[in-house]
Amino acid sequence: MSDVPASAHPRSRPAARRRVFVAELRESFAMALDAIAAHKLRSALTLLGILIGVFSIVIVMTAIRVLQQNIETEISQLGTDTFQVDRTPGIFFGGPEGYMKFWRRKSITYDQCLAVADRASLAVSVGIEENFWAGQATSRHEKSPPNVRLIGANPGTFTARNWQLAEGRPILDADVESGRYVCVLGSSLADTLFPFGVDDEARIKLDGIHYRVVGRLEAKGAMLGGNQDNFAVVPITTGLNRYGGRNWRSLALLVQARDQARYQDTVEQVRGILRKVRKVEPGAEDDFEIFSNDSLIETFQKVTLAVRAGAAAISSIALLAAGIGIMNIMLVSVTERTREIGVRRAVGATKRNIMTQFIIEAVVLCEVGGLAGVALGVAGGNVAAMFLKLPPVIPFDWIVLGLLICSVVGVLFGTYPAYKAAHLDPIESLRYE
Repeated sequence: MSDVPASAHPRSRPAARRRVFVAELRESFAMALDAIAAHKLRSALTLLGILIGVFSIVIVMTAIRVLQQNIETEISQLGTDTFQVDRTPGIFFGGPEGYMKFWRRKSITYDQCLAVADRASLAVSVGIEENFWAGQATSRHEKSPPNVRLIGANPGTFTARNWQLAEGRPILDADVESGRYVCVLGSSLADTLFPFGVDDEARIKLDGIHYRVVGRLEAKGAMLGGNQDNFAVVPITTGLNRYGGRNWRSLALLVQARDQARYQDTVEQVRGILRKVRKVEPGAEDDFEIFSNDSLIETFQKVTLAVRAGAAAISSIALLAAGIGIMNIMLVSVTERTREIGVRRAVGATKRNIMTQFIIEAVVLCEVGGLAGVALGVAGGNVAAMFLKLPPVIPFDWIVLGLLICSVVGVLFGTYPAYKAAHLDPIESLRYE
């Protein structure tokens, strides 16, 4: 057998080095905590800058995530493989001057909508929709608040909007053709007006007109503190007969393709039909907008990206200032602990050991501030959810990113003080008073 110790075997050296490195990190971490505890006030003031920087990032990202999650849910009310056609964009952030361009466009009239419904052979359904009125609804039992929406629709709208019936029936083609005074109620409106349930004789009064209730929709829930189920749906022709505008009111088209494979072909077919009936010149841009769930969400995310980038840029200034403060405090700490550094060097500590000790101390200082900033940021961001009655969110990606940034700040701004400490002369350090 060989007399060479196992630890001297070439294969065992990397493992031994790893054990030494882990022990060194553990010791440096313990010393960093002791150093922070020994100067509580100074450490607290130093990490306050990190706390503010991380807090400002996380609170903005959490609040945006709360709003984004719920707005995207609201935007995604269109059914599968469905797109909407309207005179104006679904979302626009260009200011009033740019929006006037869309308002000057000709209306999408009812006859043009019928032309699309008749000629769009690739579409499985075509919905026609308009908001006609908002106000108070009454029944023989109760009155609603004055915020009920009256929506005109045809049968295709129910498919396109993914409206599911809880009871009764939807609007039928016969209702549209005859302009019947019938309606389907949103869930919360039905609960308000008919607390004991909707029966076959249920009727409501909207803007002075009586409508027979033929159905009730399943609940969609709340959106930004508002109620998505507080509306009544009547036949589109009933709304046009009551409020006028068959030839001048601009309506919305909701078109559902047969499947995803034929989605784009359906879009192009509908675009071609509308350009023809609206007499758009060849080569001219469309005088209407086509958008879907995905395009609306993409637009919204682009806007929130600018907000997130702005918040990150502002927060980076606070982190830069905090990093300079950490470098300053670490330089002071090196001066105060010169004799300690000399003793460590005298008993065998290497320059690498000293550098590791002070870099770990800077990182720990940053991480303590980062953890506090993350906790306060998540709590503060979810205050918006609480006030808006929305479900809270925890942005794990931004939490991890915030703590990672803290580590980077600690390494960047702790390296120079650590280098200075490691290169102190051991003899001069032992003589330091």
